[in-house]
Amino acid sequence: MTLSELLPSLGCEAADHLEPGLWPQGTKLGEGGELLFAGAPVSHLAARFGTPAYLLDEEQVRETARAYRRALPEADVAFASKALCTRAVLRWVAEEGLSLDTCSAGEIAVARAVGFPAERILLHGNAKTPEDLKAALQYGVGRIVLDSLDEVEQLGALAHGAQRVLIRVTPGVSGDTHAAITTGTEGQKFGFSLRPDVRDNVDRAVAAVLSQPSLQLTGLHCHIGSQVSRVDRYEEAARRMVEVLVRIRDQYGITLRDLDLGGGHAVPYADREASFDLDGYARRLRVALSYECSSHEFPLPRLTIEPGRAIVGPAGITVYRVCAVKRGARTFVAVDGGMSDNPRPALYGARYTARLVGRRTKAARTPMTVVGRHCESGDVLADVCLPDDIHVGDLLAVPCTGAYHHSLASNYNLVGRPPLVGVRDGHATLLVRRETEEDLLRRC
Repeated sequence: MTLSELLPSLGCEAADHLEPGLWPQGTKLGEGGELLFAGAPVSHLAARFGTPAYLLDEEQVRETARAYRRALPEADVAFASKALCTRAVLRWVAEEGLSLDTCSAGEIAVARAVGFPAERILLHGNAKTPEDLKAALQYGVGRIVLDSLDEVEQLGALAHGAQRVLIRVTPGVSGDTHAAITTGTEGQKFGFSLRPDVRDNVDRAVAAVLSQPSLQLTGLHCHIGSQVSRVDRYEEAARRMVEVLVRIRDQYGITLRDLDLGGGHAVPYADREASFDLDGYARRLRVALSYECSSHEFPLPRLTIEPGRAIVGPAGITVYRVCAVKRGARTFVAVDGGMSDNPRPALYGARYTARLVGRRTKAARTPMTVVGRHCESGDVLADVCLPDDIHVGDLLAVPCTGAYHHSLASNYNLVGRPPLVGVRDGHATLLVRRETEEDLLRRC
């Protein structure tokens, strides 16, 4: 078998191209092996800001936000800030007309710092602290999603007036995703069960909220998981949630008008991974809700959805510099970052791709494992095909790193967290500076 015949069977195509759907829309191949990111050469950005560095395409974030509003103009699209919560990103989504999904006092503080309209903010989470609840009340957030009977009692005691609340329901729908990011089935920590034999079920939650004069129950919330690509999973969740709304109407005589179906829409991280059909989702969800509500003579609820990863994930890349190449039974390419700036492979077994940038080569591409600098065997970033002449000092770029990279970054081995750089029309802006040794020493 010749080399040209062998490469495709290994997934090591000889052609130099960008895998479709993986790289930000404004990313192009330039001359001399350069990668142009939102009009800026990645090697120049690496020289200016150092490595590792997170790069974020501002225009793609904005355009994806607009795409969600176009697909579901009748819905409230709330950006899930846990995916990437910085002042710049929250300003962008606010300017594009999105609402905001938060889950801590810290995220509310960032929203408050940029003047994000309080009435467009939701707070949820399975274990809100008193500080979280106080921060939400002090800023006047529009809605708080309740996740336990203890939380109902605590918020009822803290609130004054009529704080609007939703009850989080466990709909019993699997997102067919990794167990660590499945949230809509029985036996995990989120929401109130639909099962009558479970002590803390939806019926008890409704009764508890209605007994609190300072709380105004306006609707229900659910979330089935993250990295969900199957639209039929959302259709099933919508149908079950309407059934719960109808049951509450019949049992308590109240018509709840708000329905939040969460987010978790999948994005591809590696070649041939499924992406999310936004237009199909919007069309099928609209039909499912209309049919179910019509069947029960229930008014169409005001819909909220909470995309986060889908808005910022595909807009980001991370650039690393190669520190070592070790050739043995496997070829390891070690870079100057790793699980401290991207823990997802270690947490969820997430798969990524990577490519050489900044120089052109005719060397054959062979399977290699890109690993990080940290003292863990699980510090693996990607199994990919790279040029056989890769060497110390080369730059590697990893796509789809805009979500849950900066947010989940740590200081493991006391490595400072990378900077976040926004790029638009070839101009780069430092959004979050690199963490320094002085920063680390202030806490040690």
